[in-house]
Amino acid sequence: MRPTKKLGQNFVHDANTVRRIVATAHLADGDVVLEVGPGLGSLTLALLASAHRVLAVEIDPVLAAALPGTVTARAPGRADRLRTLTADALRVPAAELRAAAGAEPTVLVANLPYNVGVPVLLHLLAELPSLRSGLVMVQAEVADRLAAQPGSRDYGVPSAKAAWFAEVRRAGSVPRTVFWPVPNVDSGLVTLTRRSPPATTAARAAVFALVDVAFAQRRKTLRAALAGWAGSAPEAERLLRAAEVDPSARAERLTIADFARVCAVRR
Repeated sequence: MRPTKKLGQNFVHDANTVRRIVATAHLADGDVVLEVGPGLGSLTLALLASAHRVLAVEIDPVLAAALPGTVTARAPGRADRLRTLTADALRVPAAELRAAAGAEPTVLVANLPYNVGVPVLLHLLAELPSLRSGLVMVQAEVADRLAAQPGSRDYGVPSAKAAWFAEVRRAGSVPRTVFWPVPNVDSGLVTLTRRSPPATTAARAAVFALVDVAFAQRRKTLRAALAGWAGSAPEAERLLRAAEVDPSARAERLTIADFARVCAVRR
C-alpha cells in the first residue's frame, strides 16, 4: 500500500508516542474505545492493551482488511477485543457504530486525518453522547484552535463548536518525525471531557449557523457582522442587547453560551 494525501494518511509508528497517547487517555478496564483512522495499527495495538474493546473505523478498505491480521500476529491474546468497520467516520451514523462495536463507545482516541480532523470530531461528538472523553491527535495549529478560549487569538469556529460538547485542553505536542510519511507540520494532542451543552431553547444547528456567520467577518463588530443574519444592523443590536451581549464586541469574545443566548432571543 502507499499512503495518499487524499485520505490524509500519515501513520504514527513510534512506540513511545502511542504509549504516551494511551496513558494520557486514562482508559478504564471497561472502556469501549472508538479509534478513527487506525492506519497500520500501531496505536490500535497499544489501545488493545488497556481497553475492554476497540472499534477501529477505517475508510481505506485495504488497511481495514489488514488490521485484524496485524493484531492477530502481534497481540494474539487481545485479538478478540478488536472490532473493525470500513466506513467514512465523517458520515457514519451512530447506530452503525454501536452495532459494529457491540456496545456504546465511551472514549474517542484517534490520530485524525489533517484534512478532516475537526469535522470528524464534531460529527462523532454529536452522534455519540456516550463518548465521555477523548484524546485526539491533530495538526498543531488545529489543536491550538480547538483548545482556545474566548478572547484569545486562536479562538474561532472550531473552539466555539467543540465547547458545546466538551471541555477541550491542549495535552502536548508531537513531532513530525514520528510519522510515515513525514508531514510538513507538527501535531498536537487535545483532551476532551464531555459536559452538558448550554441551557437554551435554541437548536444546536441554529447556534452553530450563528457561530459561522459571526466568525465569517470576525474583524467586524457583532452589530455589523450579524446584520444579514438578523435582517438589519439595528435588529442585530436589539437581539444582542436582549441577550445581554455588547453589540460592539467581536465574535472572539463570546462563549458558546453567549452564542446560544443570542440565538434563543431571535423570533
